[in-house]
Amino acid sequence: MASAQVEPTTKRSWGPLEWWATALLLATLGLIALVLEVGSPLGDPVWMVGILAAAALLAERQPVRVSSNLEMAVSVLPVLLAAVVFGPLAAMTVAAVGLLGDFGRPYERWLIWTCHRVLAAGLAGLAASVSLLDGRSFGRLVAAAALATVIEGCLDVALGTMTVTFRKSGSHSDFIRSMRPILLATVPLYTPIVVLLAYAYDLSPWSLFLFMGPAFAAHRLYALYRREREVACELTSVNARLERANLSFASALVAALDARDRYTAGHSAAVAVYARDIAERLGFSDSQQQLAHLAGLLHDIGKVGLPPGILEKPGALTLEERKQMEEHSVIGERILANVEDYAEVANIVRHHHERMDGNGYPDRLHADRIPIVSRIIAVADAYNAMTSGRPYRDAMPSRVARMRLAQAVETQFDTTIVAAFEAILAGASETYRSGVRADFALEAQRHVRPADETSASAA
Repeated sequence: MASAQVEPTTKRSWGPLEWWATALLLATLGLIALVLEVGSPLGDPVWMVGILAAAALLAERQPVRVSSNLEMAVSVLPVLLAAVVFGPLAAMTVAAVGLLGDFGRPYERWLIWTCHRVLAAGLAGLAASVSLLDGRSFGRLVAAAALATVIEGCLDVALGTMTVTFRKSGSHSDFIRSMRPILLATVPLYTPIVVLLAYAYDLSPWSLFLFMGPAFAAHRLYALYRREREVACELTSVNARLERANLSFASALVAALDARDRYTAGHSAAVAVYARDIAERLGFSDSQQQLAHLAGLLHDIGKVGLPPGILEKPGALTLEERKQMEEHSVIGERILANVEDYAEVANIVRHHHERMDGNGYPDRLHADRIPIVSRIIAVADAYNAMTSGRPYRDAMPSRVARMRLAQAVETQFDTTIVAAFEAILAGASETYRSGVRADFALEAQRHVRPADETSASAA
């Protein structure tokens, strides 16, 4: 007779989450024992505690999702009210009943969050009870409610952060960041509500039914917060995609120019970095810094429309060739004006060779009539051109180029912009001054979001 062979079962070993659940359970049981030892009653009348527990259970059935691994409910309001009006044992009971609706698999998760809530509720109730030992005046009710709300909120965040860490369901820093605005909003919101309801209860127990109104309002607040947060995240994501698309499009145009003019390849990418950093130094907004960066990339794009031979000529240009070269800013404007949302960039490109004394081109604009970003690009363009080598001359040292910029203030360049650029260059590395740092490459700027780029001021 053959006997059946039974494979041995593998016993699952305990991990950090199981130990954390055990620690929470022991802490909860210890707190319950302490509360019973000091003689804290459940609350009288008991049916009032039952109403608060039912309200908490109902609130937990309608949570608001705050993030991918975080949901919030307003069950904390009846818990806080129970803590202030009836004491720690009632608060713990309301917190525990509120989570009965979530009972089920995985039981470990339910146990952790129940202990988590009960611990926070019990300690909040103890704090409130201590605050009310010498009487239940309105001032003491305010102190008790405020203390209970702060303790419950801080413990909720602390224990929740540890649970998220042990579960490995997200980053503890992300969890704290998600909870911070909620905590800052609910503490000042819940405290006056709990005070008013507790004070009204002392006058008449039936006023407890007024709880439903504030609870619904708090729930709507959570829902509105979540919706606003979703919209903000979506808008940020869309803006980031648009910025990447802008950079990719601009980089593709500049790559076409670089392929034709091998002697100035990389010039536009360097001017873009310098222009952005000058804008930052001048205190411009992020959007204006990005505009300076984009316009810097595209400032010479009109050169693709010049007649063959001019860009490739190794020596000095004739007078007629120079006149043709000066058309590149107008050609660049014409090209960019056909791109949707590039009207401002096109205008900046048109005027980046204007001079402060009015002797520039193409429109001979004077001083403040020149767009500020065009004035920035004029300085960045001139500096990089002087510090870059050409077939007919060597690159100037940075100190010589900076001296040339200083000598041309108020005639060719804006004094404020030259001063800002000099401050940047004075504290920058030699690779930055010569325009050869890694993030000056066109490919580096094509794939990096502007907000992530390293500022020259940190060089």
